[in-house]
Amino acid sequence: MAMEQEKTILITGSSGFIGAALAERLLGECGAHIVGLDNMNDYYDVTLKQYRLGRLQKYPNYTFVQGDISDKQLVMSVFAQYRPEIVVNLAAQAGVRYSITNPDAYISSNIVGFYNILEACRHSYDGGAAGVQHLVYASSSSVYGSNKKVPYSTEDKVDDPVSLYAATKKSNELLAHAYSKLYSIPSTGLRFFTVYGPAGRPDMAYFGFTDKLRAGKTIQIFNYGNCKRDFTYIDDIVEGIIRVMRRAPERRTGEDGLPLPPYAVYNIGNSHPENLLEFVDILQQELIRAEVLPADYDFDAHKELVAMQPGDVPVTYADTSALERDFGFRPRTPLREGLRQFAQWYREFYMR
Repeated sequence: MAMEQEKTILITGSSGFIGAALAERLLGECGAHIVGLDNMNDYYDVTLKQYRLGRLQKYPNYTFVQGDISDKQLVMSVFAQYRPEIVVNLAAQAGVRYSITNPDAYISSNIVGFYNILEACRHSYDGGAAGVQHLVYASSSSVYGSNKKVPYSTEDKVDDPVSLYAATKKSNELLAHAYSKLYSIPSTGLRFFTVYGPAGRPDMAYFGFTDKLRAGKTIQIFNYGNCKRDFTYIDDIVEGIIRVMRRAPERRTGEDGLPLPPYAVYNIGNSHPENLLEFVDILQQELIRAEVLPADYDFDAHKELVAMQPGDVPVTYADTSALERDFGFRPRTPLREGLRQFAQWYREFYMR
């Protein structure tokens, strides 16, 4: 991992699911200085964020800053103090359903916050400084909305968001494109497809299902079980981000003599959508195997098939051929293996 050895890497959302997993992998493998920025908000159980943060703080080359990317002064001061060469922006208000009732959080974090990151990247070149060499940021499969054509390709039009969350992520791509064009900031957006795994987000279906089943409550399976999701295991996502981080889009000049935007967007998904009913079936088997649930658990008594929810889409399916072509990478972790890792972690974290 020679490239990252001497660099300073800023990871926003560093106590979040993906941010913490990425930071931990980098800290364990290279001598880079990792600066983590996170507001530690209570959108979900803060003890989980504290657990992830605690794991990172064991490393001497990790610096944690608590704060919000929507605070422009704070963002500018972090850039001025640490001068990151690589920025990975994972801080965002996540979740499709929450965006229906709490739009403010999305505008503040995903629009204003991302704009602040772009401005800080732009000013990192002030005075002829080398500045930020690569901005990598989280987009989402949600941008595809209710596109009928599958698998979803980054060549597809994405002008029909079905949630505010999706609209904010699409706007991130547009803002990044404009800033790449105007200020030659090399930027790569990653459209993540349903990320899961140990120490994941409790608002995600597999985690919520586990909590409810353990409490003897009924789980609701939307669209009568006819949903398909491209579940992507956390280690695959982290591997993809690291490969992308290492190679920024090149600054090139177009035929008109003007700079071309050093800009790219990729899907990161398993490119293998799983039916939700089959997913729940594998999850229950692995929860029994890990002794989170008793062997004689009556699943049929605890599941209910219900209609689709607003903002949801029936299928997500990633075309990852561009990622494979440019970085020689595609996610490979089978669903059962990933859910097994989650079930074992869940037992240790909640039942020890």
